[in-house]
Amino acid sequence: MKARIKITLKSGVLDPQGKAIENALAGLGFVGVNEVRQGKYIEVDLAESDPAKASVLLERICKELLANTVIENYAYEILQ
Repeated sequence: MKARIKITLKSGVLDPQGKAIENALAGLGFVGVNEVRQGKYIEVDLAESDPAKASVLLERICKELLANTVIENYAYEILQ
C-alpha cells in the first residue's frame, strides 16, 4: 500500500525558502505571483494492507518523525 504525505508550514509561520522562491520568480520576470509557500512531499510504500492500520501507522510516522507539529501541518492520502 502506498501513501502520499504533504507537510506544510502553518499559516503565520515565516517561510524563508518560499520567500526566496518568490523573489527568484520576480527576478526572472514572472508576474502575478503574490506569495509562495513551500513544503515537503513524501511517498511511502507500506507493507500494511489494512487501510485503518496504515492510517494509524502514518499518524505515528508524521507526528514522531516527519512533521514538526508545532510549526507544520501534515496530510496524507492512502493509495490502494
